[in-house]
Amino acid sequence: MGEIIISFSNWIWGPPILVLLLGGGTYFFIHSGFIPFRKMGHAISLLRGKYDDDLAPGQISSRQALSAAIASTVGLGNISGVAIALNMGGPGAIFWMWVAAFVGMATKFYTCSLAIMYRGKDSAGVIQGGPMYVIDHGMGKKWKFLSYIFCIAGVIGLLAIFQANQLTAVIQAVLIEPDSMEETVRNRWIIGIIMMSLTATVILGGIQRIAAVASKMVPFMVGIYFFTVLIIVFKYVGDIPEMLQLIFVDAFTGTAVMGGAVGSVIIVGARRAAFSNEAGIGTAPMVHGQSKNNEPIREGLIAMLGPFIDTIVVCTLTALAILLTRVWETTENDGVKLTLAAFEIGIPVIGKYLLMISVLVFALSTMFTYSYYGHKCSNYLFGADKAKYYNYFYLVTIVVGAVASLEVVVSLVDGMYAVMAFPNMIAALYLAPKVKAASKDYFSRMRAKSK
Repeated sequence: MGEIIISFSNWIWGPPILVLLLGGGTYFFIHSGFIPFRKMGHAISLLRGKYDDDLAPGQISSRQALSAAIASTVGLGNISGVAIALNMGGPGAIFWMWVAAFVGMATKFYTCSLAIMYRGKDSAGVIQGGPMYVIDHGMGKKWKFLSYIFCIAGVIGLLAIFQANQLTAVIQAVLIEPDSMEETVRNRWIIGIIMMSLTATVILGGIQRIAAVASKMVPFMVGIYFFTVLIIVFKYVGDIPEMLQLIFVDAFTGTAVMGGAVGSVIIVGARRAAFSNEAGIGTAPMVHGQSKNNEPIREGLIAMLGPFIDTIVVCTLTALAILLTRVWETTENDGVKLTLAAFEIGIPVIGKYLLMISVLVFALSTMFTYSYYGHKCSNYLFGADKAKYYNYFYLVTIVVGAVASLEVVVSLVDGMYAVMAFPNMIAALYLAPKVKAASKDYFSRMRAKSK
């Protein structure tokens, strides 16, 4: 059974998910008239609160919604995922991560516009948004089975087992060097219980507290990471043109990969971007659907900034740190340990501690937001009165993730996470003409106002 789960996870995160997310995203990119390029300035104006409406229905502001969405996406994928991309696909993989990010921006625009356009109510009468409500109210009852597939996969796929496991490994690698297996196990229990306690203080306060904490953590965590990498960049500033040239040349030649396979470079870059920014998975529409916004297109434009911040900004910072220090050429390390090696060379003595702080904040912020997504899926499946029990189940799995070596469970979580993309993307493709029509109407009204 374990081998079947691992094989399924590896298979679904291969061609099926790439065709769905990249193919669908490319369609959205063209169908929207290249909106990520044309309307970036307007999206930033919206984010600054220029058009906020406190009287609109919803529970949180659009800025808080974006912060919560980024809190879930800017995580270990930005630190370890980029290192994996460089190891497997060479520097050229970073270029294809950028391409996939712009495609992902178009996907987020469509899926999060629909989250406001087709909101519903839960069993307690509270307004809710997300792919399950888009399917119910946008596609009709005959498609309801897709809502159930999405939510069942979400309840499992949105557990924080992977984050807990990786964060524990980083803390042990940087701070603790145990003498025996007994000490290792004991330390993992202690770290797991501390993580569970920290997460509990935030998630038991509901989406308002999660969004409030996320909106404070996100600028801090991106800022500290940005500052740390800038120290490394300035140290090797003369090498930047060479590294950028390497990224662009390798993207189309694949010379850094065994056999010079350009196709494998594209696949590695696109896969890491899809895993990192979550565009098309269906998580971001669940939090953007709670935004105090009556304008679906406005919410879609704000949500569109998520993949830009996640992949174009944060992933590029990680890539520069690894490329400039050249650890990708000279070390056997992989994943988060490769990034750790880059920080140790780039900023001797304190570099590894700065990275550990970033990893800690990134992982915790992801844990906070994932709990909300899983809670929301439980709410839809079992009703608002029973959904609260999901949080306690979620908290227990954090300790389990910290303590155990869980290849099978992590593969199950990964596989279910990918399954969520299929109902979400089917609904978005089916309802894409509605977003296009709403977009035309919105921008014509904006032009009329500005005259």
